[in-house]
Amino acid sequence: MEQKISNQPLPTPTSQSKKRRTPLLSFLSKVSWKLRLQKRELLKNALFVLAERARDPNAKKRHLAMRGLGALAREAPDKQVRKYKKVMLDLLVRGLYDPVSSEVIHESVKTLTIMLGKIQGHGLGSFFIDITLQARTLLDDEDDSVRYSAFVLFGQLASFAGWRWKKFFTQQVNQTQDSLLGHLQDESPKVAKACKMTVRACVPYLKPRKVPSFQSEEDQKNHRLSRQLSHCHPEILLFFYANKIL
Repeated sequence: MEQKISNQPLPTPTSQSKKRRTPLLSFLSKVSWKLRLQKRELLKNALFVLAERARDPNAKKRHLAMRGLGALAREAPDKQVRKYKKVMLDLLVRGLYDPVSSEVIHESVKTLTIMLGKIQGHGLGSFFIDITLQARTLLDDEDDSVRYSAFVLFGQLASFAGWRWKKFFTQQVNQTQDSLLGHLQDESPKVAKACKMTVRACVPYLKPRKVPSFQSEEDQKNHRLSRQLSHCHPEILLFFYANKIL
């Protein structure tokens, strides 16, 4: 026997079923809020532990602390990184000036590049000076990896200097011209590429050098070097020649 399909509309939810659904939604909302709260508490607790390790006399523990900060900076939501940026920056700058361990310094530089990317340079305050001064010294480090990270960081600082630190950063860039130009031909291709990007970012801060009336043999060598580099970096050296920087 064939079953007849009813043409009657489907029953709509009654007020009773709506009442049952409301407590469920309320419960899910509370669970979601508690989970978010737990995540925030976990981040705060992690920062507290890392802050203790960052001040530990043992260099290995300080190195692990910097690596932990790097993991937090990568994985934590941007909003949370911005919220705790002062605490994190304080620890990273401390690591940047570590008196003993080059590993701690390198890890601090790498994490700072992540941090600056997430906060877009906002709210650096006086940390900008501390980071810039140390980054400058690391541009000529013996370790290729440290030089690479330092150039990436210095390039970011050029983008985030703003009007407040423009005068200071201009002085730093012009005091670093030799390093910036010299590492365009760095033995490490990775460092040379990072240097090129950093020089481009620093071009607005470069000031023309006064050209002496008498050019020594060394000056002539530098001029020939500029001609060679022009084949690889025409847009950069065009500015240099126009402003008599090289």
